[in-house]
Amino acid sequence: MHINGTFYFLLCFALLITGYFTYGKLMERVFRPSDKRLTPAVASPDGVDFMVLPAWKIFLIQLLNIAGLGPVYGAILGALYGPVAMLWITFGCILGGAVHDYFSGMMSLRHGGMSLPELIGKYLGNSSRQIIRYLCIILIILVGVVFATGPAQLLSNMTGMSMPVWAGLIFFYYFAATILPIDALIGRIYPLFAICLILMAGSMFGALFFCGSEIIPECTISFGTHPAGLPVWPMLFITIACGAISGFHATQSPMMARCIKSERQGRAVFYGPMITEGIIALIWCAVGLTFYQSPEAMNEAIKAGSASKVVFDSSNSMLGHTGSILAILGVVVLPITSGDTALRSARLMIADALHVSQKSIAPRLTIAIPLLAICLVMTQLSFDTIWRYFGWFNQCIACFTLWSIAVFLRRSGRVHWYATVPGVFLTAVCITYLLTDKICLGFPHGISMVIGWCVSLALVPVLIKRVTPHRRSHFRSRF
Repeated sequence: MHINGTFYFLLCFALLITGYFTYGKLMERVFRPSDKRLTPAVASPDGVDFMVLPAWKIFLIQLLNIAGLGPVYGAILGALYGPVAMLWITFGCILGGAVHDYFSGMMSLRHGGMSLPELIGKYLGNSSRQIIRYLCIILIILVGVVFATGPAQLLSNMTGMSMPVWAGLIFFYYFAATILPIDALIGRIYPLFAICLILMAGSMFGALFFCGSEIIPECTISFGTHPAGLPVWPMLFITIACGAISGFHATQSPMMARCIKSERQGRAVFYGPMITEGIIALIWCAVGLTFYQSPEAMNEAIKAGSASKVVFDSSNSMLGHTGSILAILGVVVLPITSGDTALRSARLMIADALHVSQKSIAPRLTIAIPLLAICLVMTQLSFDTIWRYFGWFNQCIACFTLWSIAVFLRRSGRVHWYATVPGVFLTAVCITYLLTDKICLGFPHGISMVIGWCVSLALVPVLIKRVTPHRRSHFRSRF
């Protein structure tokens, strides 16, 4: 189906914004936030991780936490599948990602700021807790590596300074942000970083309309393949994670759940940032489809210098030298401000698992130093290899999170399908990818897809059976 590219882009853009005010409001009604409950920041402040922050600052921190390289690099790589990628960004974000982020944040809020592994263990059992604990720590280490090497490469291209030097400086910043109280560094500099982010997104949005060429000139909606022959299902849904739905976000939400003053701020500080990230991903996906004549041409550019080359070349061409500096700085800010809080959340997860207080500096150093050392060693691995594993781990954690949200909703007498449907979809994606990808099991695509859907759908009655009427009524009285 052929469609006007400008209309298509603006329609997806409008749907994302409308989704916040409609579907986001519906999710708020489903959860039923109440000002009668004391939030963790009010009930038990510690001056390090639990403290009340202004809602606008929480929004910016959460946005910068979750919006790493995914909505830029992931969207560019996803654009190789054509304009259909923008449909996944739009509907995946509204119906999946923002629901995932809102409920994971609000559930943590209801449970005293509980970290994701403990939260999943509470609803899916101790085995799931142990699995997700390891998955989360592996994912966060991958995030720390990917979100340092990506911006280091861009900064190296801009300045001529070697990439290892930039990576070392970024990791030094990570170390400080991981161990200092949240308001000492993150709370102070994130508003400045947010300005860079807004300038980047706004400048590229404007450039699409004034760059002198039609937006997405060959806008044909089809479910074909990648230039390298990769199928849309399941590869597109693994490639574009952070711009549509991302398990990494659920590892970050508990940090902000420990800083919220009122439950009624939840839609703005959890659902809202995901919609904003979807808009960023939509813009960069459109940039890739507009700047290059075809997915094949863009694929050649990526082969020549990874997605960072697409960012660098398109920004220079569409904005000029000065404008491109602002855009590239915005792209640099995104991953750095996710990498620092990723490692911070890893410290908190490990501390929660070991029941180690983080009020004093010594235990924070004991956890943070080995984490950063592992990340530094892994920077020697191929970026493309790390990114693919990051994508699968990311979506796998999102599956666990969605299923735990579904159990929470069913136990509390609410409609669980809001989480169950995206949970089934994403579980089928992850299983199909695990079975069919050559770096995994390498099964035929058709067989892998059938197995993926069958296993995913079989989990629904298991979920329903898990929540007995007695447990449901007892839980409903508390939540």
